[in-house]
Amino acid sequence: MAVVRSLRQYVEPVVFGAQMACSFFDTGLQMVVKQRSENATSPSDPHEDQNAIANFYMIFNMLTDFIPILPALILARIGDRGYRKVPIVVPLVGYSLSRALLLLVIWLEWRIEVMYVAPVIYGLCGGFSSYWAGVIALVSVSTSEEQRSLRIMRIELVYGIAGFLGSLASGHLFQLYTVGMKQGVLLASMSVALYVFCLLYATCVLQVSRITLERRESTSSGIITHNRQDRTIIALLFISGILYDVAVAGGVQILSVYVLNAPLEWSASEVGYGNAAGFLIFITSFLGMKFFTRFAVSDTSMIMIGMVSFMTGIYFMTFVTTTAMYFLARSVMLFALIPMPTIRSLLSKQVQGTSYGMTFICLQVSFTLASVATAPIYTKIYESTLDTYPGFVFTLSSIITFLSILPISVVGCRAAKQENYERIQGN
Repeated sequence: MAVVRSLRQYVEPVVFGAQMACSFFDTGLQMVVKQRSENATSPSDPHEDQNAIANFYMIFNMLTDFIPILPALILARIGDRGYRKVPIVVPLVGYSLSRALLLLVIWLEWRIEVMYVAPVIYGLCGGFSSYWAGVIALVSVSTSEEQRSLRIMRIELVYGIAGFLGSLASGHLFQLYTVGMKQGVLLASMSVALYVFCLLYATCVLQVSRITLERRESTSSGIITHNRQDRTIIALLFISGILYDVAVAGGVQILSVYVLNAPLEWSASEVGYGNAAGFLIFITSFLGMKFFTRFAVSDTSMIMIGMVSFMTGIYFMTFVTTTAMYFLARSVMLFALIPMPTIRSLLSKQVQGTSYGMTFICLQVSFTLASVATAPIYTKIYESTLDTYPGFVFTLSSIITFLSILPISVVGCRAAKQENYERIQGN
């Protein structure tokens, strides 16, 4: 019973199940969009279906990013008032309903444009912005500052392992069908079932210890009186995080379209393997953080190592023309997931525990607004360079990543100066 009570305070089962479901949905949506675009476009124009796919994802991603902003802010405020599960449970309701829409689109052969309703549904429920900020806030209030970076990275690891396993299986599950069941129905059904499981677990099983919550928040309050004055560090962390998120989100968005078209032209199973390679980076990033932490590498140094890893890998992606080259470029990004959880950890050390929810949601909303602005730009650049230099958007992501390193360098210098001041004062 003690073990069961202990497990009820861990959010990892929700993260694992939800990401497995998301991997099933992403692969299913990719393949359905590809099939519907090929059927709707003329074979005489080889670029027509490519532009159709790119435009669909541009609109879909803009709706995904823009709609959750206000609901996520409201849910974050509720979470900071002590209801830490609300920002997690409400988005899971939206995800369960919206993922069922893909099942209906496949089963009833509705137009693919119906899927634009999906981001509206889960956006009104807070979307990923509320869900992930709620998870990070819950983890932060129950973890000491010394262990927080590694604990948040462990959540990212669970997220990555689930995505890796889900992506490996998703391509094969999409192809399974019978005479009475269309291709993709099984995959979409499993996605809905997993989201419903996560919703029930988060609602009925997951618990937040009020004693732990109060202890951590009171401890944080004592620490914050010393750190809160340095708003420059908070601003620099936001700037660096936004730039890096733009580079990663923009590059990955086009990458999902790039692999479906010439010269790669992946099948459903290859799409699953490609997505799995992306999630494998969560595992290598976690192992990298464990290694760097053992040798007392600072948080800012780890962030820069991760950024350089992504910057190099996404630049190599510019020249990818074969599947083997794609996986080679992916392998260079082995530490690319270290920056974001570490930035969140540094931010949590600059604010009070009762402000974790709003801090993380403001960061997530900043990512959202930046994505809304840059998603169409990336799409139009990709379409305009499709005939001459289709990988140019990946070079652009590499340049933006380099810019994101500059604010973190300043944070590292300021942190080093503060540490020296504290040592002199202590002596």
